[in-house]
Amino acid sequence: MSVVKTRRILLIIENENSIREVTQLCLETIAGWEVMTTDLVSEGVAIAASEQVDAILLDLNEMMSDREWLEILQQLHKDLIIQQIPIILLTSTEQYKDLPQLTQLGVTRAIIKPFNLLALANQVATALQWEF
Repeated sequence: MSVVKTRRILLIIENENSIREVTQLCLETIAGWEVMTTDLVSEGVAIAASEQVDAILLDLNEMMSDREWLEILQQLHKDLIIQQIPIILLTSTEQYKDLPQLTQLGVTRAIIKPFNLLALANQVATALQWEF
């Protein structure tokens, strides 16, 4: 007999406190998902590996070089547990939207900031093929 997981757990890795908090509140309230947060990638890796999260929302900002964001994604992707977790980018720049190497590193979709908070849960659910 298999156990069906009914509760979805998201991890938000976002360096801006206000965005992190309002995104968490939105996803918990509108979709009813459990949301964990951190502002540090290293802490996010530890959380993702230990807490069985279903998806990661990862902030990549315009201040990062291509090399920096690629290193972050590679760091997440090299962990065997995290490889199985879909990643959605939260980014303020269009440059990350359609890069082919992102798919190879587990990125399902990029959501461009500023995003519509009322539509965010639906965008995440659509990208992950979830219902809420």
